[in-house]
Amino acid sequence: MARTKPASRRNDYDVAILGSGMAGGMLGAVLARNGVRVLLLDAGTHPRFAVGESTIPYTSGMTRLIADRYQVPELMALSSFKGIRKHVSRNCGQKQNFGFVYHREGRSQAADEVNQLVVPSAIRTETHLFRQDIDAYLFHLAVKYGAHPRLATRIADVEIDPDSGAVLRTDGGEEFRAHYVVDGSGFRSPLAEKFGLRETPTRARTHSRSLFTHMVGVKPFDDSPTAKGRHQQPNPWHHGTLHHVFDGGWLWVIPFDNHPESLNPLCSVGLTLDPRVFPKGELTGQQEFDAFLARFPEIAWQFEGAKAVRPWVSTGRLQYSAHQVVGERFCLTSHAAGFIDALYSRGLTNTLELVNALGWRLIAASRDGDWSQERFAYVEALQQGLFDFHDDIVHSSFVGFRDYELWNAVNRTWMLGTMLGNVMLEDAYYRFVRTGREDVFLELEQSKHPGSPLPVSSGFNEMGSLTRDLCLSVDEGTLAPGKAAERILEHIRHADFIAPSFRLGERGTRCFDMSPGKMAKNAVWCRREAPPEIGPRMINASKGLVRMRLRGGE
Repeated sequence: MARTKPASRRNDYDVAILGSGMAGGMLGAVLARNGVRVLLLDAGTHPRFAVGESTIPYTSGMTRLIADRYQVPELMALSSFKGIRKHVSRNCGQKQNFGFVYHREGRSQAADEVNQLVVPSAIRTETHLFRQDIDAYLFHLAVKYGAHPRLATRIADVEIDPDSGAVLRTDGGEEFRAHYVVDGSGFRSPLAEKFGLRETPTRARTHSRSLFTHMVGVKPFDDSPTAKGRHQQPNPWHHGTLHHVFDGGWLWVIPFDNHPESLNPLCSVGLTLDPRVFPKGELTGQQEFDAFLARFPEIAWQFEGAKAVRPWVSTGRLQYSAHQVVGERFCLTSHAAGFIDALYSRGLTNTLELVNALGWRLIAASRDGDWSQERFAYVEALQQGLFDFHDDIVHSSFVGFRDYELWNAVNRTWMLGTMLGNVMLEDAYYRFVRTGREDVFLELEQSKHPGSPLPVSSGFNEMGSLTRDLCLSVDEGTLAPGKAAERILEHIRHADFIAPSFRLGERGTRCFDMSPGKMAKNAVWCRREAPPEIGPRMINASKGLVRMRLRGGE
């Protein structure tokens, strides 16, 4: 796909990208590598603090796909913990699991009220990203391939002509012209403000705020009196992303120092709260965090002696959305388009989904001159679908936080989405590597459920709707949490989209580890019992992951 173009007139580009974070840097590298004249603008500079630090298997799989599809081999290093550690940064942590410990204020933590999803050892690629290193790597990669960088440059105004493109003016009076503008700048999106694209109020049901920082001295929770000798989870909490969950919110603990080769003593810590349960007052971030720990002493053990190394960031309500993200000659991506909550680490995944969907469209437009809104219509459907899917699962989870039985059931639906979404991706990637045909990716766009991890399964998408509606009834007080939990687990027990041997519809399957034995049983199920839209995809995904493992995971 790669191609070079002759030099353009000064300040005249095919695509202007606002924001040089992970989305802007990766998209800039993809486009510049394929001959697109790219302007990469940012009001800030690198390196800089950022959250959104935890990957999931889909994130790593999509990174591999983008690296191969767009012929940017340097991206492959970002697709695994091993690759990042060797080629990019030794300041990142490993991620072998997603861990959840349930707490009740004023009561001892129950040893059996824990949940964990272990990343299979065969595909143990996940990472705790020290974002200042990762973002800088992607920014410099885009520059290496020819993107024109303009840091410390704030856009004051944008004018768009559907026939000719955009004129961008800086607060210093400089002008840039581009055929198309991709706005990945975040909440204060110049395009969202210019064209009145924000939904007011947001349609998001999730209602949360956050305070976060980086700390030193955070202790492994495995060593705490609460966990040591009591929890029977398959993998140490400290080897992954730990979530302390409770009625009204959750606390993330993302260590960067959880392997011997790390050079980074820091740990990312964030407290996310429903302001209707925990109203925001006049306390500083540190004061509020200390007050929270006083209410949950078993969590507080982990932070005895820990210190913040940078000022706490304390937000208002996190959720915002846009009624439109694609217009004539522009598109809002990722956090410029909307945001729900950091729960389940979907932010990076959604970012890469948009990079992949936008990349080939922008490359094609730069070659044939067709920048029409119709060409980018799927990006609108995808972005809105990703937003709504994430809102449904996070809102359901916050309702579930009120009662462990309901949380235990809702958590199972998240597990299934995470695992099966990766199957869809790895199947497409495997077929692309085998054939070189890009139409395998276009198949993924032909769906009634854009943004769903498993758009081909009616049963999976019915599970999501059922979970959302049951949790809405619990929220409204018309249904008991236990009854809602029973119905969710019953749906999973009778599902045709997952092997019954996994027992994910059973209350006691609180932790799940895809062992070699489970993989063997799943292979038999795929060939004998799985629906035709599921079985072959799982088989292809397994073959692709074996191939990745044989390549050394990089």
